[in-house]
Amino acid sequence: MLDIADELDRWCGLGRPFAVATVVATGGSAPRQPGAALAVDEDGAAVGSVSGGCVEGAVYELCQEVLAAGPDAEPVLQHFGYSDDDAFAVGLTCGGVIDIFVQRIDPAARPEIAGALAAAVSGAPAALARVVAGPADLLGRALLVTGAAGFPGAGEGTEPGAVSGSLGDAERDRTAAAEASALLSAGRTGTVEIGADGSRCGEPLTLLVEASVPPPRMLVFGAIDFAAALVRAGAFLGYRVTVCDARPVFATPRRFPEADEVVVDWPHRYLDAEADAGRLDGRTVVCVLTHDAKFDIPLLERALRLPLAYVGAMGSRRTHLDRLGRLREAGVGDLDLTRLHSPIGLDLGARTPEETALSIAAEIVAHSRGGSGAPLTGAHTPIHHAPGRHSSAPAARRLGPPAA
Repeated sequence: MLDIADELDRWCGLGRPFAVATVVATGGSAPRQPGAALAVDEDGAAVGSVSGGCVEGAVYELCQEVLAAGPDAEPVLQHFGYSDDDAFAVGLTCGGVIDIFVQRIDPAARPEIAGALAAAVSGAPAALARVVAGPADLLGRALLVTGAAGFPGAGEGTEPGAVSGSLGDAERDRTAAAEASALLSAGRTGTVEIGADGSRCGEPLTLLVEASVPPPRMLVFGAIDFAAALVRAGAFLGYRVTVCDARPVFATPRRFPEADEVVVDWPHRYLDAEADAGRLDGRTVVCVLTHDAKFDIPLLERALRLPLAYVGAMGSRRTHLDRLGRLREAGVGDLDLTRLHSPIGLDLGARTPEETALSIAAEIVAHSRGGSGAPLTGAHTPIHHAPGRHSSAPAARRLGPPAA
């Protein structure tokens, strides 16, 4: 539900009750992942999606039914799958299966949910754990964990690991908070099972933990026309984009109006400062577009030794070979050099700055999601890849690149 936090936070501010349907489990070629949501208010307005269109009508009706049942409405867990007999009946014609949890939310009575939505809108790290399977009296109970959780750019004044809400039992709350904190630190949304008494055994509870984290960063080095196009692509994918160049005549906000910040500094010095300040993490991508050795080599020497999601550098194949030699002379080992994407981007036959930006963005998405970059036509590989351990994007609210 945090993927549609902007509108739901507005509804909460108005005190408007709504019903929210959230994907809690998937199988096969399901189009949306756990955490994706569709919400409906009392006026019948809808926001979000749980299936990309396959079962939206049926889920919308479920939301209306739960909302009409009033403040004491019981949550509903509904299974949708593919029907061999009638592919156009209510079901997922793509062959996937999804479980949808539908719950009525009255903002005044659910401050922990309102708090999670507000945190997601502000970009503060937060994880919301809701009981989506278990004893009927616990369904829909929620617990909110907020805090920095090691993410750069987190808002100040938030105590790490602060907990609000309750699942009705102190031991259960401690266990749920620990699980939610772990997923928040990983920037992931998913389900976990705990015992109803808070232990690791007993009658199980299934918790959906939705994590909302600050957007991942894209650092673009080289204030050139290709950088302007890449800034737009990065912003579209949900990155917080910084342009850095040592030449003040080129590195200006006027030339890069869609960048979150434009910095005049030597690239390697800026990277060092951001790393030392803890403002980079394993979701950060670095794109080096200067193809000038005096800028590139000291920058890449440092970037390839940091635990970043992606490091790419522009240049011809001849430039790439020369760059590898210079980096080896600077002491960069072969293992670190394997992390360098150079020449940067996928082979799309790109020529214009916009086409080149698309090529680079496509490679970043493929790398972070485990895609091959090959055409899907005629392929027998999954269309939707499970998030990998090097994924640069969380699987909840869209603050990073979506799966292709």
